[in-house]
Amino acid sequence: MLLLPYQPIYDNTWLVLSVTTFLVVVTVIARAYRSRSRNGLPLPPSPPNWRLMGHFLPLRHPFLTVAEWIDECGPVISIRAGTEKVVIIGRYKAAVGIMEKQGGALADRPPMNSGQMITGGLAIGLARIGDRWRRMRKAVHTHLQPKAAEAYQPLQMSFAKNTVLDILNDPSNFQSHVLSYAVTTVLKVAYGKDTPTSAADPEVRAIHQYMTVFRTVLQPGAYWVDTIPWLRYLPWYGRKLNSEFEVSRKVYFGQMNRLKQQLQSNVDAGPSFGRYVLEDEHRLGLSELEAHYLPGTFFAAGSHSTAAAICTVLMAAACFPKEQAKVRAELDAVVGRHRAPIFADQQSLPLLHAFISEALRWRPVSPNGFPHRTTQDENYCIPAGTTVLGSNWAISKDPEVYPDPDVFKPQRWMNDQGELRDDITFFVYGFGRRVCPGIHLANRSVWINSVLLFWAFQLTLDHTKPLNDMGFMGLVSPHVSCPIVFTPRVPDMELRHVMHRYPEVDSE
Repeated sequence: MLLLPYQPIYDNTWLVLSVTTFLVVVTVIARAYRSRSRNGLPLPPSPPNWRLMGHFLPLRHPFLTVAEWIDECGPVISIRAGTEKVVIIGRYKAAVGIMEKQGGALADRPPMNSGQMITGGLAIGLARIGDRWRRMRKAVHTHLQPKAAEAYQPLQMSFAKNTVLDILNDPSNFQSHVLSYAVTTVLKVAYGKDTPTSAADPEVRAIHQYMTVFRTVLQPGAYWVDTIPWLRYLPWYGRKLNSEFEVSRKVYFGQMNRLKQQLQSNVDAGPSFGRYVLEDEHRLGLSELEAHYLPGTFFAAGSHSTAAAICTVLMAAACFPKEQAKVRAELDAVVGRHRAPIFADQQSLPLLHAFISEALRWRPVSPNGFPHRTTQDENYCIPAGTTVLGSNWAISKDPEVYPDPDVFKPQRWMNDQGELRDDITFFVYGFGRRVCPGIHLANRSVWINSVLLFWAFQLTLDHTKPLNDMGFMGLVSPHVSCPIVFTPRVPDMELRHVMHRYPEVDSE
């Protein structure tokens, strides 16, 4: 038998391998640190950074760090998350110019592997531009366009009445009552569910936990898998993300299966988005998975963001009693004390609109913004394929558009004639083509709850207890420290009498 002689790997071979590895690493780092885009134009300015894995963003209130960078570097900046460049927009005019007027070029989402893991790639909010996104978007917008959303006003008034009565009976748990309103409303719209839903129900608590984890995937650099994609295929990686997807899938499929059984049994399930999807599944071109998951996404995101917005308005009322008193005076002049306000009063209450707009600017419910991805080269030297974030917190502090941004001033939203201005806005529900499809339903929920609670109660703070005035930014929780005292503005029995008749009370 012929034996081949032993051939050792000489030192120069190891040297070649080491040098090659070193050059690859240096090339990757150099590409990550380069200050110019592929077309040779300079990228937006970047804050100083010497960390190998990119700029550091704290898990708690990262938007505060971003706002500091915007103040230092300008309205549009670029940071690095791993090897990826992320452009952040932090001023109003830049947001309008880039994310609104050029919204078609930013309608895509970045790959976000962590997001795909926690949603199974089925969430419309994270869907990449393509056939799936277009099919899901068409289904949602057809059912939730302004005219369609208007049809839900009677049930929103009915559920908001329950919020008033719940707070009258148990004011210390107002956050749970508001969340119960939001969940009950969304479940009715999504699945036709008629029975009230409590914030303590197991499915609501499961979705609350899911949204707590989901919120973390939106932060650049929060998960290694967004920098090293193949990690998602390792069985031991991302178990929390995968388990939360299974929890959400179980809740969503359970709701749709209940609705499907009602329809098959000829039970009057009433109109709902879920019924619309089930009955038009083939015409809409949705797969069974997409049809089951689409209403669920609305349930998860819609209920918690709506509750957070309502709680923010209530907190602002308690924090700024003089501004609250102005809104109450407007209510008393337009509505009076013998009936409760209804949607028909909206156009006659501009100061309330201004107060709500200022509250959601003062403490935006989505301070970090939602990631977009460019599909073509953009102004400000943003190359195609770049992740772009609109920082709502930084935009809300733009002194050019919102003078004295740290001051709570509802009047900034009104002109000299006492009418609402149409030349400024705030991007509560996102930008461009990726604006939240439930915006019209959410706006109505925030308005009707605010107007009824302002009409029914005087809101004050209990200064003997701590206040976390940033607690509702991102996700509502029944445990935010927000000690609001609700004092009825009419005798208890009279308030109950009006509420029990509401919304059938005539508007004269």
